[in-house]
Amino acid sequence: MRIGNVIGTVTLNCRHPSLSGARFKLVVPQSWDNLAGTSEESMGEIVVFDELGAGIGSRIAMSEGREAAMPFYPDVKPIEAYNAAILDTLEFDTC
Repeated sequence: MRIGNVIGTVTLNCRHPSLSGARFKLVVPQSWDNLAGTSEESMGEIVVFDELGAGIGSRIAMSEGREAAMPFYPDVKPIEAYNAAILDTLEFDTC
């Protein structure tokens, strides 16, 4: 699971029927250095399936790859990344 910032919404011309009721968000994954504020270097954007309603500027927790489709088992959804949580705050200790 990774943390990312939502920077936009993806509009589809055509979609798979199993994807109704959700949106795709454009998300920039954050490294530990980004989260700690010690680096401004940006990672590449990814498209994330969002049923939770994250808005632009939201910080989310996302799963990718095979794990992204697991919450929908036994139904099949053709997704590569899934919004698992919208994060209100983030605290970590840099020991």
